[in-house]
Amino acid sequence: MSGTVCVERLSKSYIVRHRKGLFHSQKRIVEALKDVSFEVHPGEILGLLGPNGAGKTTLIKILTTLLLPSSGDAWINGYHVQKNENEVRASVGCMLMGERGLYWKLTGQENLEYFGALYHLKPTARRRRAEEIISLLDLNDICNRPVESYSSGQKMLLAFGKALVNDSSLLILDEPTNTLDVPTASQLRAIVRDLNKQGKTIIYTTHIMSEAEMLCDRVAIIDYGNLLAIGSVADLKSSLKRNQVIQIQGTISDEAISALRLLPMVLQATAATVNGKNKLTVVVGEKREALSTIIATLLENGASLQTIYQEQPSLEDVFIAKTGRTLSEDTYKA
Repeated sequence: MSGTVCVERLSKSYIVRHRKGLFHSQKRIVEALKDVSFEVHPGEILGLLGPNGAGKTTLIKILTTLLLPSSGDAWINGYHVQKNENEVRASVGCMLMGERGLYWKLTGQENLEYFGALYHLKPTARRRRAEEIISLLDLNDICNRPVESYSSGQKMLLAFGKALVNDSSLLILDEPTNTLDVPTASQLRAIVRDLNKQGKTIIYTTHIMSEAEMLCDRVAIIDYGNLLAIGSVADLKSSLKRNQVIQIQGTISDEAISALRLLPMVLQATAATVNGKNKLTVVVGEKREALSTIIATLLENGASLQTIYQEQPSLEDVFIAKTGRTLSEDTYKA
């Protein structure tokens, strides 16, 4: 157990009740996490990559003592998340609920000082820490205004600042750029990089492929509660190098895609809609004559093709190969 975070066979199940008629309901068991194990190494940024509903937030809530696991164990900085709850909370900086975790009637400065008090910082220390965070996030012009007057982006930045109050060596950030505009998201990512360079270990959950590629030393792919793969972006991409990735755009029916999936050489065929057109990502295991066979199959089943190209595997291709669908698809609805 050498990592900053150690997770061993962690599982979480919920019982969901669906009303069926006026007096009856039906129970359904939802497995949000299934036997997940991994470590986070000191000083790295580990990305948890997966669509909405994949189990990322459930995992984060367990690691920050907000949820009890159904089974398994986890340690944060050597503290067990169930046996040493107070020590875990004291040793982690966490951004989980975004702007919902702020007190809107208080000013930005007052919010930061309030959370500093919860970490038992003395008045002078928490005032100084609040001022440092306000300066870091460039919130000086609004720090004395009530949070209810902030824009959504300003609230998200302040929520991120709340995670920095205790100056923990471990930051857990759950979708921190969600709802941010492009410049503000870029600003936040730059701050995350700088904090990592200062030695902080970071768990960063996202469903944005480019964020995982830009920020993370390693990426863990999660879907339907399963940890499907973990490794550096380069390692994950190289795992597909023996295969071939073909991108096809055009008008492609479900019947044509179904016919394509029946070909023995096709490992995955996943469709998405881009600007009103179908984009088909095909992963094949046999490169010889694969392209001609794929084109012939699609045309025979009524497809109209516009562009076809082969490329080096991307992180998105790895996700498709592991899950059989694109990252934009919502697990809640899948």
